[in-house]
Amino acid sequence: MRIRRILAAVIATVALAGLGLTGAATATATTAASPTPGECQDGGGTVDWATNTCKGGTYDGQMVD
Repeated sequence: MRIRRILAAVIATVALAGLGLTGAATATATTAASPTPGECQDGGGTVDWATNTCKGGTYDGQMVD
């Protein structure tokens, strides 16, 4: 009975660690590329040409290509 509990704890730990690594990889992949002016506007933002950044929307604060 004790071994089952230990095994369940080990499996749960490994599963949660795997989810954490997957989330970290996804977060870095989505923030790597700068949006185009069209993507900024499609995401609900406006392009601030003085600073070349997207203001508002999905890409708020990101540099625009």
